[in-house]
Parts: sequence; structure tokens; C-alpha cells
Amino acid sequence: MNQKDTEKKLAADKAVEFIEDGMTVGLGTGSTVFFAIKKLGERVKQGLKIKAVSSSNASTDLARSFGIEPVPIEDAGVIDINIDGADEADRFFNGIKGGGGALLFEKIVALNSKKNIWIIDSEKLVSRLGKYPLPVEVIPFGYKRVLDILRKYSPAVRMKADGFFKTDSGNFIFDLHLNKIEEPMPMDAELKQITGVVETGLFIDIADTIIIGRKDGTEILNK
Repeated sequence: MNQKDTEKKLAADKAVEFIEDGMTVGLGTGSTVFFAIKKLGERVKQGLKIKAVSSSNASTDLARSFGIEPVPIEDAGVIDINIDGADEADRFFNGIKGGGGALLFEKIVALNSKKNIWIIDSEKLVSRLGKYPLPVEVIPFGYKRVLDILRKYSPAVRMKADGFFKTDSGNFIFDLHLNKIEEPMPMDAELKQITGVVETGLFIDIADTIIIGRKDGTEILNK
């Protein structure tokens, strides 16, 4: 396992320690969350009783492979703890998410959760957001108008080998190359004013705890 994966696993394992019997747990999406779902599956096999809510089809499939059967969010009630990754996070508990394309469902799960824990490797803790491209979810109908409006942000339509990348909702992702985001909240508000934009990958003041994996252990930031 390389250093980055080691850090991801350390952060994920530490986050799963917060899970207690009888909790409803939100499952995020992405490479770091993989380790959390795997660890949680091990605890479920050992007798831990939980309900799980998934933020993507990919995480649902992964959870099932480790013996966890997610329930629909409408049937889950309040989520006690949501564990998710981030593409970037700062010490003000803001972040960029959506590298895996699940930003809309991730945000819905997060906003239905009492406590949000982000798990990241050390490279993803930044002093200022923006180096990582900002994902924006856009409905396909009339997307070219939205693309034209966003030209000043050097947008790239996310693609796969066989065509457009589509989210679980069937939407497109535009990745904005901003380099730095001086004020995340006004940026988020500006983008959401554009008709056709469904959601942005700016997660502002949502995380309660950030667990950073480091080569010699973990660092925990609490709001």
C-alpha cells in the first residue's frame, strides 16, 4: 500500500471508531470512503447493528459487497454520523467535493446528518480552496447556455470513454478551474443563481470533524 492509501486507511479506520451500536450511518463516496465501508463491514460481521444510508450507487454496491445493506434515505430518519471524503478541505471546515460525481446526493445525506466526519489524506488539507477543480452539477437540457455563462471559469465538461459522464441523477458535471477561491460562500451563491445548475461541490460549514491521515497516525480537527 502506498503512502497516500495508508493515510486514507488510517483516517477511515479512526472515523469508524465513532460508530456505535444502533446508529444510522451515512456512507459517502470515493476512494477514502472505500476503506471506511470496508472497516464498517468488518464490524458488522462482528455483530455491530447499524442502518446505513448511501450517497451513490457505487457506494451502495460497495456496502453490499461488505455485508451492509443500505436503506433509502426516506426510510432512515435522522442520520447519526455521516462519513465522507473530500477533494480539498481547509481548517475553516469548508471543502470541495464531487470528484466522484456524487456531490448532490452527498450534500443531501450530509444535511440530514447530526454529525459529519470528513476523512482525508494529508495532501488534501489546504490553506485555501480552489486548486482542485470545482465540480458543478448541471441538467443536460440547455447545458450549452450554462457552459457559455461559466466560460470565465475555464469549465471542462466531464467525460468518459463512451461520452458524457453522468451522475446518478443523469446530470452532467462541469469542472471549473479556478486555481483559488477567495470567498467560497459568494461563489456558491453565484453559481446557484444560474438556471440549470443543480448543485455545486462547495461544502461550506458542513463538516463537524475532519480526520487527516498522516504517516505516523491521524490528526483530528473539531469545529
